[in-house]
Amino acid sequence: MEDEGESILMEDNFYQLLNVSKTATVEEINSAYRRFSRMFHPDKHSTDPNKQKWAEQIFNKVKEAYEVLSDSHKRAIYDTLGKRGLEVEGWEIIFRTRTPRDIRDEYERLKREREERRLQQSANPRGTITLSINATDMFMKYYDEYEILEDTTVIPNIEVSGMTIQQSIDAPVTLRNTVTLSGNISTQNGIGSGSVNVCNRHLSSEKGWTEVECGIGNGPVLGFKIFRTMSRLMFINCGTVFQFTPRGIVPSLVSTMAMQLDAHSVGYLTYRAGGQSGSSMTSTYVRDSEKYHANTAVQLGNPHSFISFSLMRKLPHHEMKLRFALKFGTFGAIAEYGAEKKVSQNSSVSAAVMLGVPSGVMLKLKWTCSSQTIVVPIHLCEEVMPSPVFYATVVPLVSWMLLKKLVLDPITREKHERERQRSMEANFERLKEMQRQARATVELMRETYSRIRKDEEKKKGLVIIKALYGKLPSGETSHEINVEQTGDGVTPESPTAYSEVIDVTIPLQCLVRDSRLELLEASKSELPGFYDPSVGEDKHLTIQYMFHNNPHCCTVPDNQAVVLPRNNHRIKNRS
Repeated sequence: MEDEGESILMEDNFYQLLNVSKTATVEEINSAYRRFSRMFHPDKHSTDPNKQKWAEQIFNKVKEAYEVLSDSHKRAIYDTLGKRGLEVEGWEIIFRTRTPRDIRDEYERLKREREERRLQQSANPRGTITLSINATDMFMKYYDEYEILEDTTVIPNIEVSGMTIQQSIDAPVTLRNTVTLSGNISTQNGIGSGSVNVCNRHLSSEKGWTEVECGIGNGPVLGFKIFRTMSRLMFINCGTVFQFTPRGIVPSLVSTMAMQLDAHSVGYLTYRAGGQSGSSMTSTYVRDSEKYHANTAVQLGNPHSFISFSLMRKLPHHEMKLRFALKFGTFGAIAEYGAEKKVSQNSSVSAAVMLGVPSGVMLKLKWTCSSQTIVVPIHLCEEVMPSPVFYATVVPLVSWMLLKKLVLDPITREKHERERQRSMEANFERLKEMQRQARATVELMRETYSRIRKDEEKKKGLVIIKALYGKLPSGETSHEINVEQTGDGVTPESPTAYSEVIDVTIPLQCLVRDSRLELLEASKSELPGFYDPSVGEDKHLTIQYMFHNNPHCCTVPDNQAVVLPRNNHRIKNRS
């Protein structure tokens, strides 16, 4: 944890340091370098040894950023690998390449190779547990003619009607051969079964693979599959299975052809023949974009034919997915709606309500953690009735809100605060150094600040009255600004603690050019004269300024771009 926190604090953002975008031209980088050189060059502060010492440190950082960003090769390495890439990995690449594009391509190739090796060395275990629950007695009771109604109990009868456990594990034998061992055990209404399968996948070439499978379950099983890429936009997958039963050999065949129709769409054509599921032909259209995932399928065959449609709405900012699906055919009709929520980096929960004729109402709960999945389908009613539909929809939603409010949110806040305190303790000396450096930077800026402010006041341009940066007070939408105080740099240093808000009036005024201030869409803590006063917390920047003798004020999140002046910042009611 200590190393991680230190790396976050010590990694310089060269673009933010010069206040230029990642697409900045060489001319814009030169202009920014000249502007900061006039501010921090050691020769300008030679009369004060203490100031000259700080000026050398700050000027060296600015010069380093300029030397990297003004050189196309170094800039390409920095964009791809960061600052550490310039010291080690980047120079290993640059000797073999000549252009920035080649550098990025080489890095992507090496990254893919490392990822492939990592995947080949991992066992990649996968497992699914399905627990089927019959809760139809909650909404609809059945009595036979021999039951005595007076003796019936009030408590509904809820039973586990079935359970299935599936598990598989991969074992890379060679670079081209991977053996997969899988097994499953299932029981339904007191009748159990199980099977064990072993298959070997051989990567024959870059365009395809073959797979041989054998297993024991309801008789021996022998299968063979082949995958082949026909072109850049098309592939074919064929497989056949022979199951040996007491009644004889039961063969089955599955063949799929897929073609990419455009950048977001893929079409599939699948043919199934033989086996216990009958024969069918299925045509599927899948469209996947940044916000939506749609799937449409049409199947003709025996014993069932159907048409299905599903739509998933992706909400990445909320780490959530909403899904709606319809399916109807010779078996009846099913409508499904539900939601999936990401709980942590590797786990998610989902709930879906399925309304079917003649299947009734079912609530399906699923929890996924890494490669393990637990599915709990709960059969609520054999008919579509308002009460089970209502409870199947409302109960999971209310349960999730209570769980999040009473359990998950407190755990997340506690973990976040614990990590923040640990990071603060681990980087205490580094934070003190950052604060001292910010204070020294502000002192070096005072002469430039006075000159720019006088020029802006003369032409009634952009004058920063007060600017505060840091964590907002609880329940507030902006920092409280005391208009009686003038911008005076960072807050006074405390030997034991840090203020969660710092004064950045002087650094912001020094960035004003021709009555205009532009800040990038990135954390402001990397700007000269800034530092992070509340590590790990959400920060905001509040600016009160004058433009054409009119007061303005705005508060923006830390990572949001800032462009001043703006008409909507104007304070209309001066009182």
